[in-house]
Amino acid sequence: MKTHKDLLVWQKSIDLVIDVYLATQKFPKDELFALTNQMKRCVTSIPANIAEGAGRRSEKEFSQFLHVSLGSASELETFLIISNRLNYLDNNTYNTLTNKTSEIIRMISGLLKSVKEK
Repeated sequence: MKTHKDLLVWQKSIDLVIDVYLATQKFPKDELFALTNQMKRCVTSIPANIAEGAGRRSEKEFSQFLHVSLGSASELETFLIISNRLNYLDNNTYNTLTNKTSEIIRMISGLLKSVKEK
């Protein structure tokens, strides 16, 4: 691996950040400092922790940061469910974002496994 930017999971998580930011623009203004803020914080945490962990150049630290990233992705899944149930996200957007998040979770899990096997 050259840098974190070479990791497909990092690239896909950056795309997810953009998708979530665009989706939350349609949320009610009274959610700006609540659900909107929480979703933006956890979705940006996914690629940020992948990058920070990769930048540490230690497999142990990389693994720790991947676990944090995995937790943030799981947190995002929860906020997506809440947003859909509150009708802030239509079903199509919800399904798209949930599928992308699930794919990223699988990718992080696979990367964790490969880091631990080294």
